[in-house]
Amino acid sequence: MGAPRIGIVDSGGPADAMRGARAFLSHGEAAAVPDRLGHGTACAALIARATPAAPLLHAQVFGDRPVTSADRVARAIRWLIPQSDLILLSLGLAADRMVLAQACAEARRAGAVLVAATPARGGPCWPAAYPSVIAATGDARCSWDELSLLPGDRIGAWCASPEHGGTGMGGASLGAARIAGHLAAHWQDARGDAAGWLAARAVHIGAERRNAVPA
Repeated sequence: MGAPRIGIVDSGGPADAMRGARAFLSHGEAAAVPDRLGHGTACAALIARATPAAPLLHAQVFGDRPVTSADRVARAIRWLIPQSDLILLSLGLAADRMVLAQACAEARRAGAVLVAATPARGGPCWPAAYPSVIAATGDARCSWDELSLLPGDRIGAWCASPEHGGTGMGGASLGAARIAGHLAAHWQDARGDAAGWLAARAVHIGAERRNAVPA
């Protein structure tokens, strides 16, 4: 198996990347439209930079505002399950909902790896808080190739922070996209235990740097 098939649950992508994409609306579904927020486009670009060969498929749950629901996200996940090996959810919801938990459980049973955005600090958000989902965030300490392991088993990564030359959008969702890119670029090694693979490669552990030399 080569590069994984990657499903992206977000605002979609540019017009030339929307073939086969689907929009999940408050009531029903429709053909997806080009990204009106730019968020899904930015996340997809990070994954493509890390692993150009991986096919990307957009499940659109945002329109012209960054507002969605657990039901829309759950339907997007279910649609992606037969078409994806790795699902990026570059978003977080404030409340746990059974419909979302069930969709994530179905995806895991089908063998998909799920990566979801979560804040580096503060309380839980979903679906990142589910044990079966990799909780991913941004870490300004991380260069493009670095990872961190933060409290609560959160994985941190490059997130377009200015410290490392980043511009434009940044934060937890971009960190989640970068982590999806790490996994996709090393899929043969990572897919069996994706969370363990990421944690083992963390350069920063909490506030410390792994194998740091005392001053």
